Amino acid sequence: MSTAPLLNDRFLRAARRLPVDRTPVWFMRQAGRYDPDYRKIKERHTLLEITRRPELAAEVTMMPVRKLGVDAAILYSDIMNPVEALGLRFDIVSGIGPVVERPIRTAEDVRALTPFEPEAMGYVYETIRLLKKDLTVPLIGFAGAPFTLASYLIEGRPSRTYRETKRLMVRAPDVWAALMERLSDMVAQYLRAQIGAGADAVQLFDSWVGALAPVDYAHFVLPYVARIFDALADLQAVKIYFPGIASGELLPLLTALSVDVVGVDWRVELAEADRRLGGRFALQGNFDPLWLEAPPAERAAYARRIVDQGLQAPGFIFNLGHGLYPEADPEAVRHLVDEVHAYSEAALKARAAEGVR
Repeated sequence: MSTAPLLNDRFLRAARRLPVDRTPVWFMRQAGRYDPDYRKIKERHTLLEITRRPELAAEVTMMPVRKLGVDAAILYSDIMNPVEALGLRFDIVSGIGPVVERPIRTAEDVRALTPFEPEAMGYVYETIRLLKKDLTVPLIGFAGAPFTLASYLIEGRPSRTYRETKRLMVRAPDVWAALMERLSDMVAQYLRAQIGAGADAVQLFDSWVGALAPVDYAHFVLPYVARIFDALADLQAVKIYFPGIASGELLPLLTALSVDVVGVDWRVELAEADRRLGGRFALQGNFDPLWLEAPPAERAAYARRIVDQGLQAPGFIFNLGHGLYPEADPEAVRHLVDEVHAYSEAALKARAAEGVR
């Protein structure tokens, strides 16, 4: 397979805590409903339809790279896609999110899951191969983490309290463990296959795990997250763990993970996040996406403050603390990329002139 030359590798260099000329930028949900051209596509196709059509998924993945000048592309897909290969039926319902036809609640439900075959996700790998022919920035693949996937499968839809999920966790720990083992093995195989198809990095999204107390996370979730990354340890691709929103209290528990980068939300300062993580990882974050609605001068000052914090330690990737909202102004997003690039480049040149690494 022929691939385009990687002309911009600063995302990969920052992830590995190597020197860069300026801070790399990419955004979670950077291909999404804030973009008028994307909305036109969504008028004709559902999210799942787009993900299952490699040429269309590749085009949507490329759109923010062309329009925004970001330093990495993230595969257009959905964390729920591989769940279908377990024999579970679901839909992405507008205004709600994933809705599972028959939620998992019992040991029998777990035993009924179909063994995961990575080949079932062939359309995802084909999308990656198509993208690698043209992309000149790194491509990030991804998957949902076991807890976040389990929360949808158990609740049957998005939840604010995760009542059914926590009930299963504490009332039937054997069933919980069996489900988490199935999901973590599925995710590890899925991410390995994405890397095999050409992904330069993979991110594990644990969007809702901040709903757990640290003691519960350490016992019921962390072993399965570690299991996934241990299964990828022999691969050279960059590995990113994003423990979702409101997860600052979980950071001290992550120091033994075999990852390169940890994503941080806006509820914890980057310097404090680095301290809690023992200075072991590159950091990614942590712009509050709603600050895109601030006046331009205030928005730029907020971004510069984050860059200043990020540059205090080796390895920093500018991102949001969560995904772009549909209401985001495309011009504000583009200007944010330009601001971070220009400001960080000047700051790094000044540090170099002063002899600071």
